[in-house]
Amino acid sequence: MATFLVNFVSQSLARTVSLNVILPTDKMYFPGMPVREEGKPFKTLYLLHGVIGNYTDWLHGTRIQRWAEENDLAVVMPSGDNAFYVDQPWNCNYYGKFIGEELVNFTRKTFPLSHKREDTYIAGLSMGGYGAIRNGLKYHETFGCIGALSSALVVNEAMLERTDDAMMFIESRQYAQSCFGQDLEAALKSDVNPKFLVEQLIEEKAQFPKIYMACGEDDGLLGVNEDFVRFLQERNVDVKFETGPGNHEWDFWDTYIKKVLDWLPLERSAQGMNSGNVGI
Repeated sequence: MATFLVNFVSQSLARTVSLNVILPTDKMYFPGMPVREEGKPFKTLYLLHGVIGNYTDWLHGTRIQRWAEENDLAVVMPSGDNAFYVDQPWNCNYYGKFIGEELVNFTRKTFPLSHKREDTYIAGLSMGGYGAIRNGLKYHETFGCIGALSSALVVNEAMLERTDDAMMFIESRQYAQSCFGQDLEAALKSDVNPKFLVEQLIEEKAQFPKIYMACGEDDGLLGVNEDFVRFLQERNVDVKFETGPGNHEWDFWDTYIKKVLDWLPLERSAQGMNSGNVGI
């Protein structure tokens, strides 16, 4: 399995950014295994990390590399800092545009990736789960499927009650304003609110991406995830929702990113020959 550490200059973020890419172009096949068609572009998953993380999280915390190889799937893992993957013109950081446009365009130019909507997916955990939902809906013409684990769906009425004396910085009003703007009430009526985007897409009669969501039964974010799922179901949006044992931690995400891949319309292949699987 080939992995690439990529650094490139992002116009949306006005700086050099780093990302990891998994690309199964070096897959070794056992005798008798069907061989992938040469030159065929790869289906692609853009995979987003959570708060305090970076582009290395998914490789270190899960078995995504192994499962990408088994499914002949390219995986692109960027960094989103702590910015919730939304545009922040007051900081000259356009994270939404970076994820939904620039990153997709750059990786398609650089690697043998499919340009088809039905082959292009976005997923993430926590802050990245929110980012996958928001940008998957915002750029619905690009992404055919959304996978969201333990999503930090914090753009809601409760956000208006935040203060600056919160114990954790991620729960403070100041942090919310740094991500979503000084006027948090206005943010609720903008495209940083996934519910606003859903209503907008319904009004436009746009084609929704298919959505998979999951959250741990002991996760403090379970309530907001259940609320959003009900919101989608009431509007007949195609969503699959699962819960299971676990909290806001890597054991849960390792288990459920595999479920995301099983749910995606991938080419079911087989694990190639590697140091942990040599047929002995």
